[in-house]
Amino acid sequence: MQKVDKSMKIEEVLKKYPKTVTIFAKHGFQCIGCAAASFESIEQGAATHGVDVEELIGDLNRAIK
Repeated sequence: MQKVDKSMKIEEVLKKYPKTVTIFAKHGFQCIGCAAASFESIEQGAATHGVDVEELIGDLNRAIK
């Protein structure tokens, strides 16, 4: 069962699972502390950064196991 899904806010994931910061950075999310992280979903952020959302979600869930 996945703990992180693409509808979750980036900031929500980072607060709940701080070690995911490296996963977001690996996928090109360089402004993790920016204001957008508080209202942007993972899916929206992935689209903005040209990232495959399913690959990102998989990496995030593997990191928090």
